[in-house]
Amino acid sequence: MKSKLLAVAVSMLGLVAVEAHAQDGQWLVRARAAHLNPADKSTPVGGVGASDRISVSGKTIPEVDVSYFFTPNLAAELVLTYPQKHDVMLDGARIGTFKHLPPSLLGQYHFNPIAQFKPYLGAGINYTRISKVRLLNGAGELENDSVGLALQAGVDYRIDKNWSLNLDIKRLNIRSDVMISGARVSTVKVDPVLIAVGAGYRF
Repeated sequence: MKSKLLAVAVSMLGLVAVEAHAQDGQWLVRARAAHLNPADKSTPVGGVGASDRISVSGKTIPEVDVSYFFTPNLAAELVLTYPQKHDVMLDGARIGTFKHLPPSLLGQYHFNPIAQFKPYLGAGINYTRISKVRLLNGAGELENDSVGLALQAGVDYRIDKNWSLNLDIKRLNIRSDVMISGARVSTVKVDPVLIAVGAGYRF
């Protein structure tokens, strides 16, 4: 009798999850404001024993992401923005600027898809395209591309059937070699943490 009741309960939970998934829709679009805080770890300019280090400015950026739910628990998320401009410093002194475009693609697991609070974890790939580098009056360059790991944790708070609020934290691996007159003088590990808040619409 207990095993039959347990089987019935599991079946009912499955039906509830499927129904909730059907009602929620498979697409979720969010708009967020994300503060990008670089780790700013670099090898010293001039080699071992030198103290000069390169850092990148932090900033708050707009972010749009589109998620597709394969099941109530499993989703894929594409995170987008437009090219962002950053200052580059050498021991605190500004030496130039660059722009970067950092789209990320992540797979997510949503732990409690039918609740009002819906936490999730994600992991995937970040591709960063670096452009319009202006360092040391044109003498400096940055490597154009960076591919690295992206990790994510967040929570959605359901307001109604379609709308939700979102808190999201991501860490991206972004690395670039710094070149002066064709010679590599440092490797910058930007490796930013992004803390974002926003709203989502599911359909």
